[in-house]
Amino acid sequence: MKRTSPRPPANPQRRKRVVLLALGGNLAIAVAKFLAAAVTGSSAMVSEGVHSLVDTSNELLLLHGLRRAAAPPTADHPFGHGREIYFWSFIVALLIFALGAGVSLYEGLRHWWHPVPLRDPWISYAVLAVSGAFEGISWYASWKELRRADAGGSVLDAIRRSKDPSTFTVFLEDSVALAGLAVAAIGIGVTHALGRTEADALASIVIAILLGAAAIFLARETKALLIGEPAHPRLRASLLRIAAADPAIAHANGVFAAQLGPDRVLATLSAEFRDGLRTEDIEACVRRLEAAIHASHPDVVALFVKPQPHAIWLERRDRLDAEPRV
Repeated sequence: MKRTSPRPPANPQRRKRVVLLALGGNLAIAVAKFLAAAVTGSSAMVSEGVHSLVDTSNELLLLHGLRRAAAPPTADHPFGHGREIYFWSFIVALLIFALGAGVSLYEGLRHWWHPVPLRDPWISYAVLAVSGAFEGISWYASWKELRRADAGGSVLDAIRRSKDPSTFTVFLEDSVALAGLAVAAIGIGVTHALGRTEADALASIVIAILLGAAAIFLARETKALLIGEPAHPRLRASLLRIAAADPAIAHANGVFAAQLGPDRVLATLSAEFRDGLRTEDIEACVRRLEAAIHASHPDVVALFVKPQPHAIWLERRDRLDAEPRV
């Protein structure tokens, strides 16, 4: 049977490389930024240093989440540990908000109320340029992986459809990092050219706002995955096509599919079997469905088939559609 997966096969090693690349870059950048902040006294550079340090910690948490998510199923967790990565991604969002945005805002306000003259700004320019190069490489790697998994539509749509927070978290971090570098460069440049230390402090406050907005968006996306998002609509449609093609099934009613992790889906198929089938015929049909679905969609780690008349399925579906959404 021809493969009809809605996305290319998952590659955990490629996903891990994206996070490791971001980790190495952010660690080197954080050290450089803090050294530049100590020499120049720039508030924006302190904020950027904190930003990179938080991003480094975030990558470590994502690596821990990826390792935990890869653990095999157990008696206590029969469907695996895939949602571990969702939990740790949510923690990352909280860290970005509490530490990254909080410290940046504090530094900006402190330097606004107690200005510090800017010293040797060319050091900051050099660090910002090098940081931009590192962040750009990491950003491109995460963007490429995000688009590989979902090439249709805008990047924002790809993030919202993605079931892999490790990739879109790195992409968001790097996007905000590049924007923060631009803001820091403008703030330091205005302070250098005009002697207005308020510009440097204001740059730190703007960086805090950028981090806060990214953290809220990331928390919202990972929360939806953590509490249970449905699998991709194209995957559900493909499962129905596979079921409808089996000669023992009179009508493939519908599929409920829940995402258990970036590479794990639990699916429940409602199907009306043809009249006159014996028990062993239905059992053989279920085995064929499991084999065909696993061959086309290895992400589907568990499949439950419920024999159900089409009319009853429609009645239950209508009742669900009538329920108010929260």
